[in-house]
Amino acid sequence: MTKYYYPNLVYILLLVALFINSCKAQVNPGSPKETTNASKPSPEIIGPRPPSVSQPGPLNDPSLVGQYIRAIFQDSKGNFWFGPAGESVARYDVKTLKYYSKTEFFRGNESIQDNISSIYAIAEDQKGNLWFGTDYGAVRYDGSAFKSYTEENGLSNLRVGRKCILLDKAGNLWVGTAGGVFRYDPAADSKGDRCFSLFDLLPPINVKAIMEDNSGNIWFASEDQGVFRYDPSAKASGKAILNITEKEGLGDNAAGGMAQDKAGNYWFTMKGGICKYDGKTFTELTTKDGLGGSEIWGIFIEQSGIIWITARGSTTRYDPAIDISNPKAFTVFRPEDGLNCCVQSMYQDRSGNMWWGAGQGLYRFDGTHFYQVKQAGPW
Repeated sequence: MTKYYYPNLVYILLLVALFINSCKAQVNPGSPKETTNASKPSPEIIGPRPPSVSQPGPLNDPSLVGQYIRAIFQDSKGNFWFGPAGESVARYDVKTLKYYSKTEFFRGNESIQDNISSIYAIAEDQKGNLWFGTDYGAVRYDGSAFKSYTEENGLSNLRVGRKCILLDKAGNLWVGTAGGVFRYDPAADSKGDRCFSLFDLLPPINVKAIMEDNSGNIWFASEDQGVFRYDPSAKASGKAILNITEKEGLGDNAAGGMAQDKAGNYWFTMKGGICKYDGKTFTELTTKDGLGGSEIWGIFIEQSGIIWITARGSTTRYDPAIDISNPKAFTVFRPEDGLNCCVQSMYQDRSGNMWWGAGQGLYRFDGTHFYQVKQAGPW
C-alpha cells in the first residue's frame, strides 16, 4: 500500500497547537497579572495599616496601600513614599511596605496625633532629607527620625497645599500654605531658632501649587488671585514679582495645577479646562477640544511631553505633538478603563513609569490600561 505524507498539514497543526498554548498563557489586557514582575514578590507589611476614611462600603478595602493617596514621591535612593489620607506616610523599598505611625511621624507635634491628617506634598533636599507638607505643618525626615515644624518654628499657617513644597535649584526650600509662602533657613534651625519666615514679596495668598521653571523662576498658583512669578534675578530692581490673572488672559483666577513643557510653554488648570501660555499669548483647551471633563483637578507633563489632565469622572491623555483638530490628540479614560475617578496625585518615577493616587488607592499605567496596585502588588 502506498503511504502518503502531508508535511504542510503537519506544519499547520503544529502552528495551531503553539497558538492555543500561547493564548492560554496570555492575560486579559489591563489585568494586574499582565504586569506582574516575578522579581518583585509581595512586600512584607510593617507598621499600622492606614484606616479607611470613607463610610463602610466597596471602598473600605483593607488590602489597599491607602484609600486616598494624595502624594507620591521617589527619593534619591529609589524608595517610594506614599501619603495615604487619614494617617501619616508609607515607604515602599521593594522588600517592605512600611507604615509609619502618627507618633513617629508627628514627632514634636503630639497634640495632633489623634486627628485625621493628610500628606499633600513631598520633596527631598540636597542633604537627602525628606520634607512632607501636611495639614498640620511641615515634617522633615533625616533618615532616622521625623521632626514637625509648626507655629513655634515660624509657620503661622499650617495648612500646606498640594504640590506646595519645593526645593529649588539654588537649594532653597519653599512651603506654600493657605496663609502665604514660607522659606526655610537651615542655619537658624541648627541653632534652635525660628527657621521659617514669610516670603513678604507675595501677598498672604492661599497657595495651591509651587513650581520652578527652566529659567529658575518660582511660580505660585493661588486660590483666587491667579498665578505669581518670582524672578530672583530681578529682586534688586523691585520688579521681581509678576501677577498673571484673568485680566492678562489667564483662563481663571482660581489657579491650581501648573506645569512647564520642554519647549518652555506653561500650562495652567482653569475653571473649564487648561490654559497654555507661551510667554505672550494664552490658548485655552476645553471639552470642546477633547478634554474628558470640565471640572479640572490636576495636570502633569511626562518626560516624553505627554500631558495628563484629571477631572471629575475622567482622566485625559493629551499628545501636544498632534494637532488638536485630530481626535487622536486626546484619549479619555473613565472609571470603566480601570482608574477610579477621584485622582488625588500623579507622579512619574525615574524609570519613566506613571503612578496615580486616587480615591480607591494606588494605580499604575501599562501604556494601554490602568491597573490597581494593592499592598500585595503587582508592583
